[in-house]
Parts: sequence; structure tokens; C-alpha cells
Amino acid sequence: MHSLPRQRCLTLLFLKTLAPIHFQQIHAQLITNSLNSPTLYAKLIQLYCSKPSPLSSRISYCLFSHFQPPNIFLFNTLIRCTQPQPSLILFADWVPKGRLFFDDFTYVFLLGSCARFCSLSTLWLGRQIHGRMVKHGFMLNVLVSTTLIHFYASNKDIISGRRVFDEMTVRSSATWNAMFTGYCSQSKKAKDSAFDALVLFREMLVGINGVKPNDTTILCVLSASSLLGVLEIGACVHGYIEKTIYLPENDVFIGTCLVDMYSKCGCLDNASLIFRLMREKNVLTWTAKATGLAIHGKGNEAMMLLDSMRACSVKPNAVTFTSLFSACCHSGLIKEGLHLFNNMKTKFGIEPNIKHYGCIVDLLGRAGHLEEAYDFIMGIPVKADVILWRSLLSACYVHGNVVMAEKVGKILLQLQPELTSSDMSVTSEDYVALSNVYASAERWLEVESVRREMNVKKIETEPGSSLVQTIRDYA
Repeated sequence: MHSLPRQRCLTLLFLKTLAPIHFQQIHAQLITNSLNSPTLYAKLIQLYCSKPSPLSSRISYCLFSHFQPPNIFLFNTLIRCTQPQPSLILFADWVPKGRLFFDDFTYVFLLGSCARFCSLSTLWLGRQIHGRMVKHGFMLNVLVSTTLIHFYASNKDIISGRRVFDEMTVRSSATWNAMFTGYCSQSKKAKDSAFDALVLFREMLVGINGVKPNDTTILCVLSASSLLGVLEIGACVHGYIEKTIYLPENDVFIGTCLVDMYSKCGCLDNASLIFRLMREKNVLTWTAKATGLAIHGKGNEAMMLLDSMRACSVKPNAVTFTSLFSACCHSGLIKEGLHLFNNMKTKFGIEPNIKHYGCIVDLLGRAGHLEEAYDFIMGIPVKADVILWRSLLSACYVHGNVVMAEKVGKILLQLQPELTSSDMSVTSEDYVALSNVYASAERWLEVESVRREMNVKKIETEPGSSLVQTIRDYA
């Protein structure tokens, strides 16, 4: 082959059956035929990065280095396609060189890497990138600022994300959705974040910027309503959907969210009505229905869903089984729960995970089968976490089994991490639970011993709190 036309090379690069050896052959043809097109090299970088390895990383960097002076388009492609940590290191290496003029896409791809590679160091690095963006005037770009909000939300710094949001003079629907998604993804103070999401939704509706809610917005708002359990707000959102968008029964995702919302807000009849009206149901829909039945203690009806799912050719997933086990726990269906657990792998092809094991421990513990629950934990093929042992300890307290509680409590205390000046992760929960078990049996010397150990380790009991919400809070 004496020459390789550019169009022919593009056709080869976009084939779906290429192997790494083909990447190298095309690369060789690009060099021998002097095809120095950034578009071709960018596609080749993308192909090499799709098969991560130390060799492919070096070759990708060599492809970028082939162009002198350095090409910002290829640099952005390399940032976008490489793994998050190497892309951050690459950017840090080129900042002091001053030979590249970074553009909007550089920061969009870079912040995307920071959002995927979540850690304390990444949060610090992202803030430095934020400072560079402000210094060089990139904050006026809506896409860049929106990605910055997504980065902060992914790293659990929702306050900084909201600060960026409030400083924006122009916002797109993606900007609002990044903020909504950020609020709904916060694990700590989840109810406070859900409340903030609903307040923000109200601001969106009365705003003058002309941005209207879309499917993603509605899903986030329904999720916030489910978390708070405020039926009035969820019903208002449901009415808004039907008046301004379309019938929710025609959208499987919105319909599923409505089933989940009504179930968690205590209105199972409405959830069942939406479920029946939906034209299409996926495994998430059936799981939401099972979860609702479990919450309301309708274990037998939840177990019957498996037959209905099979009739509709819908295969249950791991989350479905978690909901079904929860239904068995709340309804005291011990035999049914154990039978389902024994068949979930052989009959349904679902490998049990730690949550499923926890449900079985809860099921046995609630019924008072404490020895059986203990033997079950000791026999599972994975390492038992503190949640399993705490579930058993709680059951021991309910049934007054001090001997078993003492055994489980000591195991929990051994699982507690060592308390250092930099690690404050030791909590009072396990100590207080063991102390309460001793107190219920009037073994006051043991109570005093546990409390003394807490004082020595400077473990403080977290104060309790109450939350009262009224519909006026959301008006």
C-alpha cells in the first residue's frame, strides 16, 4: 500500500471490530503516509485509551507529543479518554510548562475526571482548578460552571456547588438538574438536602429565566418527596406533571418514581393505581412496588409479585430480592424468606450479597432465632460487617438474651477502629447498645465498665434529635 487516503483511514478507525494490533497498524500507516490530521490522531488516542494498559497510555501520550507545538484538541482528547487519576496528573504536569493555552473543554473534561475520582485530595485539586477558572475568566461559560457544580456535588461539597449555582447569571436546564441531582445524592443530612431540593424547585417554577423542568428534574423532585415522606408535596408534583408534561403512566421512569413516592408517603392505594395504569413496567417498577408492600407489612402480596413478574417476562434483580426479604421481615414470614434465599441463586441466578445476608439475620433475629442467626453469620462466605452484628445485637436486646448479646457486643467492639488523633470514626453506638443490654439485665457493674471504657477512649454519646415538618415549610 503506497498511500492511504484520509477518508479510508477514518473508515478503518471507526470499525467496531478493531483489536490493539490494528491500532498499531493504522498508526504506522498514518506515519508512513504523512497524515498529520489532528482528527485522525484524536480518534486513535480514543481507541488506545479504550484498552487501558501501561503500553497504551504511553502510546497515547506519544500520539499527543507527535504534534509540535502541542495541540490543545489532542490534549483535551487525552484528558477526556484516559482514566481520571492519570488525566489529573497529566494536567498538573503541563500547567507549569506554559506551552498550552487551555480552553473551556479542557476544564469541562478535567472537572469530569475529578467528579469520577472522588477523594479528599481530588476535592482539594478541584478547588485549585476552580481558582484557575476564576482567574482566567472561564466561569462565564455555562457548561464549565455546570460541570463544576457536578464536581462539587459528586464530592459531597454541596455548599460550594450551591455557591457556584447562585453566582451564575445564566443557567441552563442542565445547570438546574446538576443542582437537583447533587441535593438528592447527599447521604449525610439527606432530609435537609431533600428539603433544599424542593425549595429550589419552587424557585425554578417562579423564576424569570424561562428554564422549565424536564424529565430529570421531575425524577429528582419525586425522589426528594419520597425521602421526606411529604404526601402533599408529592401529590402537587404529580399534578404538575399531568398538567404540563404528559400522563406519567406513559413514562416508565416517572411512573416508577410515583409508585415509590406514594408508597413511602403512606399512600399505597395511589401507588397501586399508578402501577396498574402504567403501560410499560421494568424491573425497577416491580421493585418499587415490592418495596411499598414491604413498608406496609404486606409480605404475602409482595411474595406473589415474583409469579406476576415471571408472567410478564421480567427477571428480578438483587434489589428486588432485598425488598422481598424486607417484606418477609416485616410480616414474620420466616419459612418463605429462607426458602426464597435458598432459591435465589439456583432458580433466579442472583448471587447473594451482604445486604441479603443482613436481611436474613434480621428475619431470624426478629423471630427470636438468635443462635440460628449467629451460626448464619459465621457461615456466610463473606466477611460480616458491623451492620449484621448490630442487627443481631438489637434482636438480643429485644428478646432479652444477655449471653448472646454479650458475645455479639464484644465482637462489635473488636471491629471498632483504633482511635487516633486523625481518625474520629469510632462511634458510641455499639458501646451504648451493649450498655443497654447489661442495664436491662440489671448487671450494673458491667454497665459501669462499658461507660468507663467510653470515658477512657473519650467516646461521647451523640445527642438525640427530633424533626417536625409542616406543609407551611414548603409553601
